[in-house]
Amino acid sequence: MRVVFLSDVEGTAYAGEIKNVADGYARNFLLPRKLAAAANSSTVQQAEARARQLAKEQEKVDEAARGVAAILTKAPIVITARVGEHGRLFGSVTATDIAEAVNASGANGIGHRQVTLKAPIKDVGTYEVPVNLTRNVVATVSVQVAPEGGVIPDAVEATAAPEADEEEDAEEEEES
Repeated sequence: MRVVFLSDVEGTAYAGEIKNVADGYARNFLLPRKLAAAANSSTVQQAEARARQLAKEQEKVDEAARGVAAILTKAPIVITARVGEHGRLFGSVTATDIAEAVNASGANGIGHRQVTLKAPIKDVGTYEVPVNLTRNVVATVSVQVAPEGGVIPDAVEATAAPEADEEEDAEEEEES
């Protein structure tokens, strides 16, 4: 069935779009909830007008989001966390932690669902994390995970040294 979407339906269409959908989906879900209307000449004209209006509004929102994106990409977001003896974090840095740090840096209104983090961060370092500001604007934020106190515990240095010694020993054995 060909329908005109009256509002955004996540995963299906945006408001003003005209699409073919399954008959049952249209009759049982879209039409009763007034998310869409059957496509005829008058609803198509209304949808095109609404789509133009929404495109103008979206462009204004995108322009504001581009300004926020410029601010976010200037300086890295620093998150401090407790570090274990092998340089790994106690716990992890999640999308919620990153969203809170971004909001604290001046970009208000960023939710954890806007932060696209494939897996929680569990090591100290610098990471590039995409943040969806709008459906058209994505900012890449540099997140720097630093240990509390600024120093990684001595055990990491102690474990790094034997590994280097083992490599040297292996090279000496190969030469013999």
